[in-house]
Amino acid sequence: MRAEFPLIGEICAFKIYGQDAPFEAVVLNRTSGEGVLRANSPVDCESQKEYTFIIQAYDCGAGPSGADWKKSHKAVVHIQVDDVNEFCPVFREPLYKASVTEGKIYDSILQVEAWDQDCSPQYSQICNYEIVTARTPFAIDRNGNIRNTERLSYDKQQSYKIMVTAFDCGQKRAKEDVAVHIDVKPVCKPGWQGWNKRVDYEPGTGSKQLFPKMRLETCGGPLSGVRAMVELQTNHIGKGCDRETYAEKSLQKLCGAASGSTDLLPAPSPSTNWTASLLTDSGRDSDLIYRFDGRQAANVPDHVVPQNLTDQFTIATWMKHGPSPGLRAEKETLLCNSDKTEMNRHHYSLYVHNCRLVLLLRRDFTQVDTFRPAEFHWKLEQICDKEWHYYVINVEFPAVTLFVDGVTYEPYLVTDDWPIHASKIDTQLTVGACWQGGEVATPRFTQFFHGSLSGLTIRPGRIETQKVISCLQACKEGLDINSLESLAKDIKFHFNPAQSVLVVEGEDVDSINTAMTKVSYINSRQFPTAGLRRLHITTTV
Repeated sequence: MRAEFPLIGEICAFKIYGQDAPFEAVVLNRTSGEGVLRANSPVDCESQKEYTFIIQAYDCGAGPSGADWKKSHKAVVHIQVDDVNEFCPVFREPLYKASVTEGKIYDSILQVEAWDQDCSPQYSQICNYEIVTARTPFAIDRNGNIRNTERLSYDKQQSYKIMVTAFDCGQKRAKEDVAVHIDVKPVCKPGWQGWNKRVDYEPGTGSKQLFPKMRLETCGGPLSGVRAMVELQTNHIGKGCDRETYAEKSLQKLCGAASGSTDLLPAPSPSTNWTASLLTDSGRDSDLIYRFDGRQAANVPDHVVPQNLTDQFTIATWMKHGPSPGLRAEKETLLCNSDKTEMNRHHYSLYVHNCRLVLLLRRDFTQVDTFRPAEFHWKLEQICDKEWHYYVINVEFPAVTLFVDGVTYEPYLVTDDWPIHASKIDTQLTVGACWQGGEVATPRFTQFFHGSLSGLTIRPGRIETQKVISCLQACKEGLDINSLESLAKDIKFHFNPAQSVLVVEGEDVDSINTAMTKVSYINSRQFPTAGLRRLHITTTV
């Protein structure tokens, strides 16, 4: 710097006006007025980036304290402190964490951020971030945003740890890298979670909880109510479930059934040889099962056939039947009482036609000119579902009631017909088809049955009570609920008669979860049938 005085020749001093300015001005040449401005203590850009102060020159008149001291005009000095890249970038957090859902590509999973204490834009700004960990499915941009470069799989890897560093614009690297933990979460799938794939049941232990830790995952969706149906699938066990293995007559006696029933499908023996030609299946627990393939049938001997059914009688049987082939299927006869010769009149019969169960009943009446109920039709899913069901038909003419697995069904259709005229023609009772003894050149069986039958009986003069019917087909295994008193007030539940289906309803997920943990399995047989029992849960929210 230089100060000039036109009239007085020498400059003796410079004076700085400013609070705490760490500078001093030194005269280098009195004659020329040249001097130097220098710091008298260290300056730090990070503490103060710039200084502004006033400087004034003095001549050598009478010295700084003299009255003749001449001063120059005041000049403003502005000093900017240059920065030195002395600091490394530092991350604002010691650890970064984030979570992602598998299968998604994210624009940004999370953002890391570093900062630098240097004062200048060149050295204080972070110009670049870099993932140090090799071979990771992630990338980072210059702003610190981390994204995934491929779809992540929870099954493949549940978490990742990557190291990230930062560089300032002077390419100075962070002193310490930062760790980033990224957890991979499976896709939220609404449904039941926490259930065991297998539950072992030990005979004689009473009820066994099936879902002690199960809960319903709704993925945060709004709910107005929950309905869960638990189904115990035992169709492959015996005739649909684990039942008592007594012989049919012994079981009837045990259940208090009325006496006088006639077994139309007994085991073959010298006295009951009409079933000897029929096909049999070796059922579990020594069940006697007859299989009809559309070619076998049996004539029941006359001395076995009840001569007078009266207005009250009961027909009962186990039946397993599937859909009939073809669009216009023929009738499939379980039992039929028809003319033995000359004519082809069906006096009574039980048959399946197009998945409908039909009871035909045409009797000899004195009032032959009066229409009477003659055919009773039931259309039920059970008839053609290829599963075992227990059918009982109670006849209190003209009323007829069907029980399937203990549940009552009224006929959906009843058709009338004329009564059969009395005649002296003998009748023939057949099982598995209907006997056509007249109006053909050669008597033969027609309307063959396709399916399986067991325990086919007919009892004249009496009908069976619902209590006895329930006992005859009762399952000894089923679903149950423990600690009913601990269920929430909004919980409603009900079982089907066989206790193979349980429906639980509630307004709250927590209440439903608690109720489902109390669902149990029980088998009261001393020696239960071995094998798997599958469970199926249907849930509506």
